[in-house]
Amino acid sequence: MKLKRKIIRIHEELCNGCGACITSCAEGALKLIDGKARLVKEQFCDGLGACIGTCPTGALIIEEREAEDYDAYATRAHLLATQGEEALRRFDAAARTHSLALHPEMHAHPSQAASGEAGCPGMRMRQGQNPQGVPLPPHTGTGPKQALRSELNQWPVQLHLVRPNAPFFKGKELVIMSTCAPLASADVHWRFLRGRALVVACPKLDRTDGYVEKLAAILSEPSLPQVVVVRMEVPCCSGLTAMAQEARARCGRSDLKVEEVVVGLNGDI
Repeated sequence: MKLKRKIIRIHEELCNGCGACITSCAEGALKLIDGKARLVKEQFCDGLGACIGTCPTGALIIEEREAEDYDAYATRAHLLATQGEEALRRFDAAARTHSLALHPEMHAHPSQAASGEAGCPGMRMRQGQNPQGVPLPPHTGTGPKQALRSELNQWPVQLHLVRPNAPFFKGKELVIMSTCAPLASADVHWRFLRGRALVVACPKLDRTDGYVEKLAAILSEPSLPQVVVVRMEVPCCSGLTAMAQEARARCGRSDLKVEEVVVGLNGDI
């Protein structure tokens, strides 16, 4: 049965056939055919995107479209037939990471899926508190016009919207920041934005067509000295670093350094 859900999409023109995504897919949903990664069958893809972070070219995205429902039974049978018992052990380990049940009723109950109890680590529901362990009350009223000084000195910031030849990219380090990082860490402005140019993107939920090409055009600016990728600790967010590294390879500059900073779900760096 087909329904609208999240599922992997492979941009064939960006795929270099390295096979990294195939190794990282515990469900065996991907296969190298004619030098390109292909989706074997829609029923084998859980749509959680663990493969995205391993792709060095940004060829993989998660899209929402009509597709066959993920079938854990069929996936296990496929793995056993094609890869054997060791593949099933890897699948079970991935299932534990994804908070899925491991008995035959492997699909999460709809109430679990709705509450965020199932899914990839980036989708797992959690509720934090302040360091003292006491929930803080919400701020009331509008307060001052600006409580803390903003370090943002450009607009736009979304990678879809910026122009590669924008003047704010000249002579400054570039921060490529995940969409969630500014909400996870209260230190983002003074730690990462001060004196730097910025682009913001999400490798899992954005339409990433053209992201690598646009980043390569930005990085070709000879006065741009360094790139700092600020991403979340969840696996799919590593795709942001992969896109930055591929863009550096395409921009033709051997002197450009790409640094990765990982932000924890609790805001730690």
